[in-house]
Formats: sequence, structure tokens, C-alpha cells
Amino acid sequence: MPDALSITASSVDPGLLTLPWSTPLADWPSSNIVYLPKGISRHLVRFANLSGRVVAVKETTEAMARREYDMLGNLTRLDVPCVDRVAVIAGRTDASGDPLPAVLVTAHLKFSLPYRALFTQVLRPDTANRLVDALAVLLVRLHNVGFFWGDVSLSNTLFRRDAGAFAAYLVDAETGELHESGLTPGQRAHDLDVARTNIAGEIMDLEAGGRLEGGVDAVAIADGIVSSYHSLWAALTDTETFRADEAWRLTERVQRLNDLGFDIGEMSIQTTTDGAKVSIQPKVVDAGHHQRRLLRLTGLDVEENQARRLLNDLDEFRARISRLGDDEEMVAHEWLTRVFEPVVKAIPWDLRAKLEPAEVFHQLLEHRWYLSQAKGKSVPLAEALSSYIDDVLRHRRDEATLMGPPTETMSLSVITSANPVVDDDEVDWRDLV
Repeated sequence: MPDALSITASSVDPGLLTLPWSTPLADWPSSNIVYLPKGISRHLVRFANLSGRVVAVKETTEAMARREYDMLGNLTRLDVPCVDRVAVIAGRTDASGDPLPAVLVTAHLKFSLPYRALFTQVLRPDTANRLVDALAVLLVRLHNVGFFWGDVSLSNTLFRRDAGAFAAYLVDAETGELHESGLTPGQRAHDLDVARTNIAGEIMDLEAGGRLEGGVDAVAIADGIVSSYHSLWAALTDTETFRADEAWRLTERVQRLNDLGFDIGEMSIQTTTDGAKVSIQPKVVDAGHHQRRLLRLTGLDVEENQARRLLNDLDEFRARISRLGDDEEMVAHEWLTRVFEPVVKAIPWDLRAKLEPAEVFHQLLEHRWYLSQAKGKSVPLAEALSSYIDDVLRHRRDEATLMGPPTETMSLSVITSANPVVDDDEVDWRDLV
């Protein structure tokens, strides 16, 4: 290893010392490479094994690598959905002593995929719209903490399934700027215009490659991020005025934001001089309302829409067993041990890389609903689970490991899937309620 090699890491991982840093990234041996789908990037990117986990390695300049490393750390502290930083490797030289580019190492986000890997053959309009809506939510969250992205696009985003929708994560922060005082309307408009332009180009590129369903309007899909963004931004930030005797409007505003998945940490409240009218405006808004409630009740850390769906099932379970007056935490523990965990443990080992547990549970509930509709009666969860495993899950592609056919950025390989979140104790899921 070259003496001048410099490693800046967020945590000490001895495995960093074993990777072939003296070899250009393009020439890394296959023994170090993990073949996963990746998006389009201006930089060379490879996935590699690091101490049993998968990381993304991106060649860039040392200044850009360190800047992005610091930015990802700041965004993580602000609880913004983004990839986790691992290290910056600088001072690389090859066997001849010639300098090599610095690299930024980030952790691979399990069960996440670039937008091109989220469809098998062609992109359908509903999938495109859900991706754009997810990106709009991410952009609002970034702008809410004062982050100016500068290069908003589907390619710079990773997506995870979220109970029928998608959750978007920032994967490229090298053009970003963090403004503690917040963004100006002009900065937000610039990001939104860049997003619209880039999305239209990305969708048109799919169309040119024959990967877009006929009749899909790329510009209309791109325009969708503008309307979705403005609608959500207004819900989070607009000032609302009402009569002083309509105090319930304040509670209603909070409930609307909770329904959207946000909590109000601070609100500005002003009254007119005569006290006849009240104006309210959210000042501090935090995403993840349902995530936090589910985590508090069960310890499950899932996406927002998944949390909403699991909480709905928890509430239905509570009513079904006539425990409405009982302590919420006690009922949640009972639901976790009698319903959720038995479902997860019933998934065969060879199918556990298909989807993450919360998404499996969501899809099982959907499957049970369709079965019940077809039979005209309620189908037991155990019966629905057996049908779902055999008729649906078994035929899905593994999203924890490999997705889609081989392309110029991906070749077929098998890697070790993520460890399951439960043990392998035998469970009799026929007793599921």
C-alpha cells in the first residue's frame, strides 16, 4: 500500500485497508466487485464488498470527495433520506507511482434501486408518476432543511418500495449547498426547473431506447414534479387565517400535516390587534410522523407509507380483539408477536431477499384483500400468506441482491443477501389471527 494513502472514515473499518487502492477503479478484479444495478453517473462507480457489506466506490477529485463526504454527514444529522458516507480515500498511486483519482465510499442502501431497474421491460405511466411523486417529496424535505441540490434528477436518486409507492433517497450530493438560513424562492425554483428538465430528458431517453410504454408523455410526467412539489410545499408552509372562535382550525391543520406524514415542531401564531383573527404558519416541520409512532410502539424502522399501513393493521387488530381500552404499547407488542413476526418468519429462507419484511407484509395485506373480494368473504391471514408466498412472492426478482437483466452497467452475479431481521426459529403461522 502506498505510504501517502490517506483514509478519512466515519467509522474505523479495517476492511478498507484490504481493497486494491493502487489499482485504477476500472481495472479492479472481479473478486472485489459486486454486480448491482446502478444509475447513470458522470463518474466511474463500482460496487464492492467491504467487511460483509456492499459499498459504492466513486472516483472523483479529492476536493469533491471530501466536500460530498462532509455534505452527506450534515444531511444525515438533519435526518434527510440519503446514502450513508463511509470514507474518502486520497493519495492513491498506481504500481508505477503515478497518481490515481481520490474516491468517495458510501454504503449501499439495501433494497434500493435506480429508477431504470424498477421496471422489467417498459416504464408504465403509473410507475413513472410514483417515482416523480417520491422525488418531489424528497426535494421538499431537502429544501425544508435549507439544502440546494443543484442537480435534481432520477439518476441521482435511489428508490425503495414503500407500500405501493416509492421512497426516494439522495445518492449524489456533490453539487449541493446547505444554507442554514433557508433557501430563497429563486433557489427553490431553480432546483425545481432543473428537476423538470432532467426528468423529461431521462424519460425521453427511455422512449428513444424503446423502454417507454406507448402513449406516455415525457413532458407531462416531468411537469408532475412541479405540481406535486408546490402542493406539498404549500401544505407545509402556507399561512392560514381564521376567526378567533375557530380554534379547531389549528388542530385541523396539524392533523392534515400528520396525515401527510409530517409533525409540526414549532408554529408561528399571530393575532390581530383586536383579537378577532388568528394567523398560523408552521415554522419547524419534521417528516416521519408514522415512522416515529411505529418505531416507538414496536421498534420497527420502516418507510413512512409502510409505517402507515402497519399502523392501520395494528389499529384493526386492536379493534378485532376488543382491546380498545388497553395500553397502546401492550397491544402493539401483542400485534408484533402474534401477527407481524409470524408472517416474517414464515417466509422461506430462499425468498427473503425478494423484498424487505415491511413491504412483504403490506403486499400480503393487499393480496388478502383481493382474495377476499374474489371469494366474497374474509380470507384468514394464514391462508392468504400461503397463497401470497406461492403465487406472488416466489415469482418476484430479488431486490436485496440483483435486479433485472444484464446491461452495460450490470452483469449477472450472485452475492450474499442481507441478513434477515428475524431468527430462523420454526413458527406455526397457521395460528395467525
